[in-house]
Amino acid sequence: MQDDITTPLQTYAEAVDWINGLIPFGIRPGLERIEALMERFDNPHRKLKFIHVAGTNGKGSSCAFLTKTLVVSGYTVGTFTSPYITKFTDRFQYNGQNIPEETLVQLANRLYPHVQELAQAELGSPTMFEVSTALAILYFGEVCYPDVVVWETGLGGRMDVTNIVTPIVSLITNIGMDHTDILGDTVEQIAREKAGIIKPGVPVVSCVQQPEAVAVLKETAAARKSTLYLLGDQFDYKRHDLTSTEQHLTFSGPFRSFEFSISMLGEHQCKNAAGVMMVLEVLRQYMAFVLEDEDVIAGFRDTFWAGRMERVSDEPQIVIDGAHNPEGAETLAKSIQENFRYKKLNLMMGMLSNKHHHAYLKHILPIVDTLILTEPDFRRAMEAQNLYELVQQLRDTAAKPSLEVIVERDWKAALELLKSRTEREDLGVVSGTLYLISDVRAALLHQTDSEKGW
Repeated sequence: MQDDITTPLQTYAEAVDWINGLIPFGIRPGLERIEALMERFDNPHRKLKFIHVAGTNGKGSSCAFLTKTLVVSGYTVGTFTSPYITKFTDRFQYNGQNIPEETLVQLANRLYPHVQELAQAELGSPTMFEVSTALAILYFGEVCYPDVVVWETGLGGRMDVTNIVTPIVSLITNIGMDHTDILGDTVEQIAREKAGIIKPGVPVVSCVQQPEAVAVLKETAAARKSTLYLLGDQFDYKRHDLTSTEQHLTFSGPFRSFEFSISMLGEHQCKNAAGVMMVLEVLRQYMAFVLEDEDVIAGFRDTFWAGRMERVSDEPQIVIDGAHNPEGAETLAKSIQENFRYKKLNLMMGMLSNKHHHAYLKHILPIVDTLILTEPDFRRAMEAQNLYELVQQLRDTAAKPSLEVIVERDWKAALELLKSRTEREDLGVVSGTLYLISDVRAALLHQTDSEKGW
């Protein structure tokens, strides 16, 4: 019985349920609770080297490039990302392997009494994301001690829980209109939130391109005496040969030019790869990281990131992509046309109710022949009927005259419709929120342990 008191969470399922049970506390920007929590463990994050990654799109792919290339180069690497596609443990990785379930249970039990105490105090209960972040810090700082931690922001940057760390280099992939209810509704406001990860004297790399966002980054970096490496200024890339499985590019930076290839599809991945290459160049040039050319080439070539332009079925040909905001839709439309040959494009999509779907649809509708609207199995799902009404508003201006629209609220039935309608010469695409992508991916790849979540 004593054991039950000291370890209130007996199983992996109980630990995950407890952490997810904190979701009702919502997203509460600010660092007070995570700082109070880490103080109780003597701030293990201060012993670690972080690469902090922020941005609207491309964070996950950039983290994947960084992790793979550093591991191939002989470094031990911790990776913290969200949301996860398959299992809750995906978000805490060491050298590309998920945290063992029993380790997660042990760390959750160490956090449990402190979370309960804080919940009774003035600050209130830590949120699900705060506890997940704390668990990641304990895992990396007290269990596996990686050489470097690839550290993805959850939301924004300035007030994001992950901003408790001081990194050795920061990366801001890009800036777009997402989470405007929290981060602000102009590019400049969102840029200020993302720029919040820039720390005094810590170099920052960015692929941001909008003039107003660039101005914010330059101003913030100058104020914090941080060297800014900006795509188009200090570094750039040229894209060369393109096949259905590979893209070749030349990176040119302040220290050298470098040719390499990636197997992730879409020009946006070339931009992500260029940003990551600049980060690696900073580590190599200024921080004595030993990164041999052949290892770097192998790392980029072998990087894979689930749910991003991922072909999951050949017959019928189905691709899944977690594009869920206007910038993602624009990129997806371009990448589909560039990388695939097809007679008809059948698109299945499902969204959450807090996004800019009008602009998303404007980008994607012009290339779609059959649109299947469905609902993700998630509490904030947008009703398929509401999406249908948005499509109807845009039909005359953005869609093909022959566009067929089907509403099927049950995503499993919608997926069967997509499969049955996608003939040999056609292409089926599933897009939208990662909560839908996760379920569809598990169904098509026959994964039985998919959990999905934020």
